[in-house]
Amino acid sequence: MFSYVTLGMTDITRARTFYDAVLAPLGHARVPGADDETSSAWGLDDPGPHLWVTAPFDGRAPSAGNGTMVSFLAPTRAAVDAFHAAALAHGGVDAGAPGLRLHYGPHFHAAYVRDPDGHKLNAVCYGPE
Repeated sequence: MFSYVTLGMTDITRARTFYDAVLAPLGHARVPGADDETSSAWGLDDPGPHLWVTAPFDGRAPSAGNGTMVSFLAPTRAAVDAFHAAALAHGGVDAGAPGLRLHYGPHFHAAYVRDPDGHKLNAVCYGPE
């Protein structure tokens, strides 16, 4: 359904460090050749899917949307846990510790964080342990 998702960042170097760390446990690496002085992408090259982090094109400050969240599919529950730990170790803020959310389903194991710019992120594994 999606080609890409874009998140505005204040510091591309900090964003690269954060997203390299939190997306690695989920099996995502930076798209080769996609880095420039203001942006980077992780996932698959065009047509995607991929996540872009960039300075906003309009030159204004980036902001995190209220009610906006990017959710990443995790291959295992351990990958969800590693995503959460990496986020906290690289400047992210806890927004929901790893664990089952039974109200979403019997195997919905997820973790929620905010990146250094305040964007809400989630990693979720839908499979049994």
